[in-house]
Formats: sequence, structure tokens, C-alpha cells
Amino acid sequence: MDNIYVTKPFLPPISDYEEYLERIWAKGQLTNQGPLLKEFEERTKKYLGVNCFHFVTNGTIALQIALKSLDITDGEIITTPFSYVATTSSILWERCEPVFVDIKSDTFCIDAKKIEAAITKKTRAIMPVHVFGFPCDVDEIELIAKKYNLKIIYDAAHAFGVRYNGKSILDYGDVSICSFHSTKLFHTIEGGGVIVKDSIVSDKVELIKRFGHNVDDHIMPGTNAKASEFQAAMGLCNLRYIDNIIEKRKIIFELYNDLLSAYYKTPTIKIGPSDSHNYSYYPVLLKDSYQLDKILTRLNSYNIFPRKYFYPSLNKLPYLSRTNSCPISEDISSRILCLPLYDSLSVDDTRRICKIMIDGIKDV
Repeated sequence: MDNIYVTKPFLPPISDYEEYLERIWAKGQLTNQGPLLKEFEERTKKYLGVNCFHFVTNGTIALQIALKSLDITDGEIITTPFSYVATTSSILWERCEPVFVDIKSDTFCIDAKKIEAAITKKTRAIMPVHVFGFPCDVDEIELIAKKYNLKIIYDAAHAFGVRYNGKSILDYGDVSICSFHSTKLFHTIEGGGVIVKDSIVSDKVELIKRFGHNVDDHIMPGTNAKASEFQAAMGLCNLRYIDNIIEKRKIIFELYNDLLSAYYKTPTIKIGPSDSHNYSYYPVLLKDSYQLDKILTRLNSYNIFPRKYFYPSLNKLPYLSRTNSCPISEDISSRILCLPLYDSLSVDDTRRICKIMIDGIKDV
């Protein structure tokens, strides 16, 4: 039986991709803001319902560009300890200092009620994460940011397609970023997106991602975050299928809920009439790290490979010069497991995963 991994990239029919390859060959332009990239940016902007969308090479550089575009080059950035390491490393890479605020135990997102106590004279911005696509307390975070004149950069790597209060979750904050890595529900093989509200900031993002110059006019220091026509082609293909991908993932997500919620702590998503979720991950909380290791070993023995997202809690990274305790994040990171979830995962395999997990409780 084939291995079942935590995720599996969606691949469109190869004939779809070949259509775009023929256009690339006919045009002869492989990168440098080619026609497919521009088409992808326009279509994605329309799909998301946002005003300014920039396609870049990955989600990490999207975070770095977000900081640069808001003129944040030093000081403290309030962020979450429960995320992929790129959230923290992007802050460090831009010579800023991450200040960790603990998370909420139900959404796994930063606890907005604890942010204000972490603000100092050195605080420049707040960088929350919509963990697993679950929206942060965006309204409360906005109030805090306005009170202290802080910028908000949302790491929305998991949140493509999520809507809150009738609009894209990416439309909140000063800048939001997405990851289009192949492990994500929507991917461009490698890639990322920068979503900006302010047109002046948007113009800076466009410059920064292309070395900071416009033809022969060198305006500011920049970097090379240009995505290729081949990445844009994959994005254009996958946009055709994204709604169907999300709907299939929803079926698996809800089946996990039905079968596992009596045995494990599973996600409870509050979706209002004008909200939507993208079912990007399925996390379960085990009783403790011992139970997690036992269940993980058991699943691996059946060639099923979930992942410990996210471990370790980022405030425990060994190369930080300063850190603080975040007990909720530290606890959850030690006993959380993300189960396989992708559009082509079968109902039968989902049921088998659940049975193995339920039977495993008896042995722990």
C-alpha cells in the first residue's frame, strides 16, 4: 500500500499546464514580470477580492519584503511562538527582534488580550499568524495597533481562500502574506504573495521585489523576489480548481471531526454566514507528548506519516538572544499532530487512519 503523507500537492491535468508551456515557448520570456505572471496576479487579485496583490518567489521573502515596505528595519516585532520557523527567521533576517506573545488554546493563534502588555517603546509592528487558516482576532488587534501607532503584518501562509466578515482575511492589516509552496492547498510549486492596502506601499513592494530599480532609474535597495512564468503557469492552472479542492478537503475534515472528536481534541471552527474556511490542515491534540509519540509510531507502522506542526515552540529556538516563557504554546507544540489532509485522500483511507488512532488509545 502506498505511503500516506501529511499532504500531497494537487497537480492539474498535464494538458492544462502544457497550454501555458506553449505560450511560454511562443513568447520566449521565462521571467522578469512576464505576461503569465501579470495574468496570474490579476486573476488572483480578482479571486481574493483584494486591491493589490504581488506574486513573489516564496512566503518567507514575502514577510521580509513586508517589513521593508513598511520601513521597519530595527526594533521589536510582537509575534507568535506557534508557527513555522520562517515567521521568526524573517524578523531576525531583517535585524529586528521577535517578542513572543502566547497563544489561545482554541484557535492556536496569538492571544490578542496579551499583546498590549508586551508593547514597549521599541515596538514597531505586530506580526500575527492565521494558524492553520483559523483567523486571528483581527478586530481587537487592529484596535491595539491604532492605539499605539503600530503596523500589522499578517502571516497568512495558511489562509488562502479564507473569508471573515464578508471579505478575504488577507484584506486585514497593513500587509498580509501568503505561501504558495507545494505543501499548501493552493500552490505555484514554490511561491508567495504580498497583499497590500496602501497604494504607495504597494508601489514599494513592486520595486523591492525587482532589485529596487525601474529600468535605469535606481530608486531604493531591493532584492530578487521575481517569480517565473513557470510558477505563474502552475498558479493559473490551479486557480481553475481551487474551489473544488477546498470542497474535497472539507469532506475529509468533517469526516475526521465525526470520527475523532469523541476521542481527541479536534478543531471547532465558528463559521458565520459571511465567513468561509479553507480546510488547510487537520490538527489534533493528544493528551501529552508520550501519547503523541506512541500514536505517531503506530501510524508510521502502517505507512501513514502525520507531522508535528509546529514543534518546537519558537520561543525555544536555541539561537535567540532574548526570549520569554509561553506556556500554552510550549504545551500545545509538544502534543499536536496534523493528520493527512489533501483533496485526493480517499474516504476509506481517512476512516482507516481514524481507526488506527482510536485503537491506539487502548494501548497508551
